[in-house]
Amino acid sequence: MPRLLIGPLLRHVDTRSATLWVETDEPCTVSVGQATAHTFTVSGHHYALVVVTDLEPGTATPYEVTLDGETVWPPQDSAYPPSRIRTYPEGGDPAFLMVFGSCRMPETDDPGEQKRMGTDALAAYARRMLAEDELDWPDSLMLLGDQVYADETTKGTQAWIARRRSLDEAPGVEVRDFEEYTRLYHEAWTAPLTRWLMSTVPTSMIFDDHDVRDDWNTSQTWRDEKEQTSWWPKRERHALATYWIYQQLGNLSPSDLETDDLYKAVLEKGRDGDAADLLDEFAEQARQEVNGAKGTRWSYRRDFGNVRLLVVDTRSGRILSGGSRSMVSDQEFDWIEENATGDFEHLLIGSSLPWLLPHAINHVQSLNEIACRRPGWRGKLAEKLRQEADLEHWASFRASSDRLARLIERIADTETSTVCVLSGDVHHVYAAKVRYPKPTTAAVWQLVCSPVHNRAPALMRPLFRMGWWRPLAAVLKWWMLRSPHIEPPPVEWDKVAGPYFGNAIATLRMAGREARMVVERAEGGTEPVLKPLVTLPLTSGNQPSRRS
Repeated sequence: MPRLLIGPLLRHVDTRSATLWVETDEPCTVSVGQATAHTFTVSGHHYALVVVTDLEPGTATPYEVTLDGETVWPPQDSAYPPSRIRTYPEGGDPAFLMVFGSCRMPETDDPGEQKRMGTDALAAYARRMLAEDELDWPDSLMLLGDQVYADETTKGTQAWIARRRSLDEAPGVEVRDFEEYTRLYHEAWTAPLTRWLMSTVPTSMIFDDHDVRDDWNTSQTWRDEKEQTSWWPKRERHALATYWIYQQLGNLSPSDLETDDLYKAVLEKGRDGDAADLLDEFAEQARQEVNGAKGTRWSYRRDFGNVRLLVVDTRSGRILSGGSRSMVSDQEFDWIEENATGDFEHLLIGSSLPWLLPHAINHVQSLNEIACRRPGWRGKLAEKLRQEADLEHWASFRASSDRLARLIERIADTETSTVCVLSGDVHHVYAAKVRYPKPTTAAVWQLVCSPVHNRAPALMRPLFRMGWWRPLAAVLKWWMLRSPHIEPPPVEWDKVAGPYFGNAIATLRMAGREARMVVERAEGGTEPVLKPLVTLPLTSGNQPSRRS
C-alpha cells in the first residue's frame, strides 16, 4: 500500500478550483474527492498535483486524500480539525487575511539546535488556529524565501548525508544533489502542526538565497568563483529542479498548468518512467543567462478578489554578465509592469529581499555597487566587501530599484488604496512608510517580517538599529550624492515600526479599501504562543499600537 510522505499541501485556490500537492513513496493514483491525478516520478521520487474543480464560491469543503483508494489523510489518530478547501467568494472576500514571513529553519530533535533557533512562529500560528473558529483562519500564507537551508544543515541532516557519502567530499555538510534536497523538504514540511496548517491554508512561495546557497547570484564574480568548483553546477541544477517540483508547481493556477509544456512533458514521461532528464535539462537552461535574459520566469501573480499578489523572483532572474546588473531582465520587468495593473484595491508585491532597507545600509549598498566597477585593487576590495557583508539587495541593483520605484508610483497614483512590498531575508521586522516628491493617492509601504524560525546574530542587532540612525544616514547620503554615477533616490521612507527581533509572523487584513498589519512574536518552546508586537494601520494617519 502506498504511503503519503509529504502533504497534502493546499496551494492555489480561487473561486471554483484548488490544487493540492503530495509526495508518495511509490507510484499510485491520488484522489481528493472526485478529482484524481497519477503520480509522476523524478529521480525515484513520486509526486502528484491534484486539481480540484467545480467548487462553489465562498464555501468551505473538508477533504480527504486517498492513494489507490485507501484513505491516508487525515491520519486516523489526528487530533487536528479536518483539512478543508475554502474558496473565495465572487467579487472578493470582504475581509481578506494573509499571513507572511520568511526564513524558516526546520524543527529538529537536537535540544541545542532548537534552543538556538527559538520558537517556530508558523507552528505557534497553527496552534492558535486550533482554538479559533474556521472563519477566522487566514485566506492565504505567503512564504518569502528560505523554506530550506541547503548550506546550513541540521545535525540530523548532516548525519543522514554522512551515511550516503563522506563529509570530506565537497561541499561537505551542505547538500549536493537532488536526493539531498529532498531530505531538506521532508525535514521542513513534516512537523505535525506545520503540516496541518499547510494542508488547510493556501500557500504561495518564492525562493531566496539559502534555498540554493548563501548570497546566491550576488554578482558575476560570485558566479564565476562558484562555477570553478566541482560541485556547484550540479548543485544549482538540482536546487532549481527540486524547487520546480516542491514549490513552483503549486504557485501556478490550473489554467497555467494546462498551458505549461514542461509540466505536460514531465507528467507524460514520469507516469511510467522517470522524468529526471527533462528537469535536469530545464534547470540547466534556467540557470543560464543568454543575451541579457534567463531561461525561465519564476515570478508569478495571484488574485484574491480586490487584492493582487505579484511575486517577484529576486534571485534566479538576476542579470549579471556583460557589465550590466539588474534584478531581473528587461523582458521580465516588462511582465511585472504589465501584471501590476488591473482592477484591485490593494497591490502586494512579494519580494524576498527588501526594496528599502534601513537608510544607512541602503546607501552603503548603492555606493558599493559603483565601487565594484572600479579597476584594480579598489574594485576587488569593494567586491570582497559586497560578498562578505551581503550587499546584494535592491539598493545594490540601483537601476532596478529605481524602475520599481517608478512603477509603484504609477500604481499608487491610481484609485488603488495601498501598495505594499512584502519582504523577509534580513532577520528582523520593520515597517517603513514611503514618500514620493508628489504625494500619491495610495499609501505605499515596505513591510518586512523575518525570521519565522531562525535567529539574528547578536552582533547584527545593533548594526540594524544603527542603520536607521538619521545622522549616519545623512552622511552616507551626502557621500553617495557626491558621485556623478548615482542619482538622488526617487523616494524617501520613514520607519514607522521596528526594528523587532526574534521569530515572528505578520498578518495583513484587507477589508474594502482599509488595510492593517499585525506583527506577533513567537514564544513558549514546546507550547508555542504568539505575543503581539505592533498593530499598524496602513490606510490611515493613526499611529501604530505597540505592545511588547
